[in-house]
Amino acid sequence: MMQQSHQLSQQLGVSGACQSLGVPRSSFYRNQHPQTPAKARPQPARALSETEKAEVRTILNSERFQDCSPRQVYATLLDDDQIYLCHWRTMYRILAEYDEVRERRNQLQHPTYTKPELLTTGPNQLWSWDITKLKGPAKWSYFYLYVIVDVFSRFVVGWLLADRESAALAEQLIAETCAKQEIDPDQLTLHADRGSSMRSKPVALLLADLGVTKTHSRPYTANDNPYSEAHFKTLKYRPDFPSRFGSQTEARLWARTFFQWYNQQHRHSALGLMTPAMVHYGQAQAIGSQRQQTLLVAYATHPERFVRGLPTPPALPTEVWINKPTINSDVMVSSEILFLEPGPQEVPGPLPDPILAH
Repeated sequence: MMQQSHQLSQQLGVSGACQSLGVPRSSFYRNQHPQTPAKARPQPARALSETEKAEVRTILNSERFQDCSPRQVYATLLDDDQIYLCHWRTMYRILAEYDEVRERRNQLQHPTYTKPELLTTGPNQLWSWDITKLKGPAKWSYFYLYVIVDVFSRFVVGWLLADRESAALAEQLIAETCAKQEIDPDQLTLHADRGSSMRSKPVALLLADLGVTKTHSRPYTANDNPYSEAHFKTLKYRPDFPSRFGSQTEARLWARTFFQWYNQQHRHSALGLMTPAMVHYGQAQAIGSQRQQTLLVAYATHPERFVRGLPTPPALPTEVWINKPTINSDVMVSSEILFLEPGPQEVPGPLPDPILAH
C-alpha cells in the first residue's frame, strides 16, 4: 500500500494519493524515512562486572539476608563486616534483572478465612449471637446486652444484660439457653463474630461438651453475621429506645418488654408477616391455612377486587442461609411454600412465653 501511494503521489501529489488510497499522510512520510535501530548503550567504565553482580546477588539471596531489604543489607555489611559492594539502588537493579524484586521482609502471613455458608431449614438448627452496648447514665459507661437469635425463626431464644463483657457470662447464657431449648448433641450450630468472648476457651470447651458446632465470621465482615446485626438495628430503632439508661435495672426492664414484643407481636416480613414465636413453635402452617381460608372467603365475596386471581398469603421460607452459595438458576430449589389449600386444623391457643436467660 505504501509503495502504491508513493507511485501515485508522483501523478496526484501526496495529498491526492493518500486521500485516494485512504492512507494517512503521517504514515506516508514516516515510511519515507524509516528509523534506524538504536545503537547499543555502551557499558560505563564504573559499572559492575558480571562476576561482581553475581556476587551481590548471591549475598542478597543468602540465608543471612534472604529476608532483608537491600537497604538493610547495605547497612549491615557496612557496620558489621566493613564491606561495601555497591549502592542499594544497584542492588535493586540486579534483583530486577532476575525478577526477584519482591517483599523480602519476614512478616506474618495472615491466614485465608473461608466464607461461612450455613443453612437452616427449621428452628433450633442454627443460632446467631452477638453483644451490643447500651449507653449508661454517665459518659463512657455502658451495659452489655448478650442476645442469641434463632436464624430460621428470628426468635430470641436467650438474652442477658451485664455491666461487662465476659466469657464466663457468655458461657452461662449459652448453657442455660441450650438447656431450656432442649438442644441435643450434634443438633445445633452456633454462629458468632470474632469477638474475644466468642472465641474464648471457656465457650469453646462448653460447646464441645454440648455437642454444638461453632462457626465464626471473617474478620471485619459484618455481612457474615447479618441476623444479629439486623436484630440490633430493630432494637435500637424502636421509638421508645432511650438515648441512655439510668441504671442496669431500668435497662433490663426495657429489654424484657422489647423481647416480649419482638417474639410475640412483631410481624416479620421475612417470615411471611408472622411473629418469630409462631414460626419457632411450629404454628406457622396452621396460621397460614387460616389466612388462606379467610382470603378464599373474601375472594368468593368480591372476586372483582382481586385483579390477579386467587389471592395467597405471604410465603413462608423453608430454608434460610448465611452467605448462600451461588448456583445455577435452573437447578435452584424453590425456597418458598405457598398456602394454596385451606387446612382443616384450627389455630392453637395462646403461644408460650418466650424463653429468656437473664
